[in-house]
Amino acid sequence: MEVSAQAPLRVQVVSDGRAGIENQALGLAEAVRHLTSAEITIKRVAWRRAFSRLPTALQFPWMRDPASDDPFPAPGEAWPDLWIATGRASLPFTLAVRRLSGGKTFVVQTQDPRLPTERFDMVVAPAHDGLEGDNVFEVTGATHRITPEALSQGAAAFAEQLRLLAHPRVAVLIGGRSAAYDLTPEHAAELADGIGDAIRASGGSLMLTYSRRTPEEARNAMTARLKDLPGMIWDGEGANPLFAFLHNADHVLVTEDSANMATEAASTGRPVHVLPMVQRGSAGKFERLHADLEAAGATRRFDGTLEGWTYEPLRETERAARAVLEAMRTR
Repeated sequence: MEVSAQAPLRVQVVSDGRAGIENQALGLAEAVRHLTSAEITIKRVAWRRAFSRLPTALQFPWMRDPASDDPFPAPGEAWPDLWIATGRASLPFTLAVRRLSGGKTFVVQTQDPRLPTERFDMVVAPAHDGLEGDNVFEVTGATHRITPEALSQGAAAFAEQLRLLAHPRVAVLIGGRSAAYDLTPEHAAELADGIGDAIRASGGSLMLTYSRRTPEEARNAMTARLKDLPGMIWDGEGANPLFAFLHNADHVLVTEDSANMATEAASTGRPVHVLPMVQRGSAGKFERLHADLEAAGATRRFDGTLEGWTYEPLRETERAARAVLEAMRTR
């Protein structure tokens, strides 16, 4: 496929709408747009309840929940030049679009699709997944939307709230329960005590945000121990201050359960301290991810102090976007 230098590239992002995975595909699309003229459309798909748990091979586009977006163009409309999808819900549509577009659409799937990779034009997958294939492009961690420009823009809305905070400013990103990890109230309290001690010893301030997966009891335990520190604890109401926190941070503390959070933090160039979680299942992929981030100089295990260091910020999403455009030009 030849990418036109004149007409904007038509890019369609497809996911089930969950922010954590949609941002992987959207971040890649935005990185493409940063490199070439492009128009991005976002489609969010869901399946009728009766069909939602079927294997991908038994799901067909007509089973889509009619309340969700139709990711295919209406009759007479052009197919997108580039389709970037993520998540299990998108897979049957991704598999269909190559055939229905007659090869006009270059199809990219992010994450491990757990299907033969030759069924896609390109798969952008985390290196810690260990996926192999001639059309697989590996990235450290996950693609995301974090760029210096995005952080600066996101910080503007919180400038007044954060501008007087004492340095070092410590952004704390807390995850929660997953197949591999848990965050019990007892462990949350223990983490909070260590975080609080480090911030008090440094004379700094706190910028804390929880994820949707953070159990309420753990959130309450942590907040109770940290609420008296100078700074800001986001309560989940209103605009998300994540970009503002990362923009203003001198240090970032992140729990080990999220590839997204760790990779986003490592793109800032700030020291990233990894907080331990309670292991409840296989964590091999996360261990490989954190080994890669440590090898890149971005992260270290939190040792109760706020020691600083420098490293070259990770630019994996931009690197993947360049690979996508090159593959489109040479197809």
